[in-house]
Amino acid sequence: MTTDYEAEYNNSTRVPEHPEIFARWARDGAAYRAETGKEGRAEIGLTYGPSARQTIDLFKPRGDADGPLAMFIHGGYWRSFDPSSFSQMARGMNGRGITVAVPGYDLCPHVTIAQIIEQMQAACLFLWRRFKRRVMVSGHSAGGHLAACMIATDWKRLDADAPADLVPTAYAISGLFDLAPLVQISRNADFKLDAAEARRVSPLFWPVPPGRMLDAVVGALESSEFLRQSRIIADGWGAKGVKTRYEAIAGMNHFTVCDAMMDADSAMTQRMTVLANIAASR
Repeated sequence: MTTDYEAEYNNSTRVPEHPEIFARWARDGAAYRAETGKEGRAEIGLTYGPSARQTIDLFKPRGDADGPLAMFIHGGYWRSFDPSSFSQMARGMNGRGITVAVPGYDLCPHVTIAQIIEQMQAACLFLWRRFKRRVMVSGHSAGGHLAACMIATDWKRLDADAPADLVPTAYAISGLFDLAPLVQISRNADFKLDAAEARRVSPLFWPVPPGRMLDAVVGALESSEFLRQSRIIADGWGAKGVKTRYEAIAGMNHFTVCDAMMDADSAMTQRMTVLANIAASR
């Protein structure tokens, strides 16, 4: 049977209540910035690159902020959103003593996916130069793709002073790891991928140093293609020596699957805390 990639990769159609969810994200993000700003725990709009969207919002835990460091990369098919709708994703990890960076990046079609990968690498290096700590990277949807790319990056090639394992652990939520199917969907008008470029920017096919750790999780209510994407990275990278874990989270769709990040006591936040502590111990 032929797969209808247009339908499989159209999450807005699959979740008709998505406008309400997006509005809630914006409200929750604003509320968390206000809360952390009032408490002196937020630094908004740190510049890590030359364009206006290359900024990082930094959220620190209450008390000692010398603990682990994490980064959360937002989704939006590399073509929408900005960090302001995702400030609240730092809440859970902040409650566990983790400092969380939420970066922005330029969007397709103004830049390519390859350029967005480079921007996220620049953001990680910015954090290294400031904190001298390794980073656990998490991300949702397109951000899950970018999180996987960070684990597989050759950091010494980019900066001889950075540790080879600058990003030793990652938690990818509803990510995309083999971009070949996207060549066939209408959104490719923005991505501008051909078969060769889709493979080049697909972390599934990248070499990954053994000993890295990647969790690939996805909402159980998501399309068969999104379920497959997380399974193939867990299986494919697992065969390369990466310590992988796959989970389909019951009752969650593509947009609600991140909600648990706002709860310090959720299983998702607890697992991300484990990965952040492992990164910090390297």
